Amino acid sequence: MTKSLELTFLTDMGKLSRISIDNPKEPIDPAAVKLAMDQIVAADIFQTNNGSFASAKEARVIERNVTEYALA
Repeated sequence: MTKSLELTFLTDMGKLSRISIDNPKEPIDPAAVKLAMDQIVAADIFQTNNGSFASAKEARVIERNVTEYALA
């Protein structure tokens, strides 16, 4: 099972933008995630097609199961 931490930000254009982090350290500390997201916003280092990050909106862990099949 693959896990990723998805951070969602509201941009200065009123749109959503996401950053995904593979294999996050668990258990997730919501306060630490919020602090990190606020620091990302304050650093203003990401520019997306939807604008610059303006505020932290949400964070979530996504679990994904992948089953591969060999094709002969």
